[in-house]
Amino acid sequence: MEVGTSSVQMLPCTASSVGVARRRLIGDLAEAGVYEATACDAGLVLSELISNALRHATPLPGNLIRVSWCLNDDCVEVAVSDGGGPTVPMVNKPTANALGGRGLGIVDRLSLRWGVYTRKDGSETTVWAALPLSVDAGHHAQASTANGRGRGGTGPGLVIASSRDA
Repeated sequence: MEVGTSSVQMLPCTASSVGVARRRLIGDLAEAGVYEATACDAGLVLSELISNALRHATPLPGNLIRVSWCLNDDCVEVAVSDGGGPTVPMVNKPTANALGGRGLGIVDRLSLRWGVYTRKDGSETTVWAALPLSVDAGHHAQASTANGRGRGGTGPGLVIASSRDA
């Protein structure tokens, strides 16, 4: 079975999409030989990004959000795109008894880097994060060769634009 190193999914702008995307990402990373702890961290970051899109932004046309990830040589990049919102995503410092406001703090803590890209016309916002990669080197090399992946990645601020066969 060929393991995908990237994926793009258009999901409904509903809470159930959080679990759907997280399970798919963790499954893809496990098949690619990524250590479980790293895959779980990536799943948590993706869950936080999707949850923020659902709570603070408008959906893309068709009541959808775009969720994507890409496995690179040294990191896994995750991204969530939505129709934008009235505020710019940023790390908050909630009070100890606050019920929310910790999501991007978690993303910031677990990621090598993260950021926000908004189209000039404001019609789409993408929040992305790159997490450090720990893999079984032999398995990852075989998976990368089998998928024809070269070196490099999308780099900070760019949306992942390739997909894997379902």
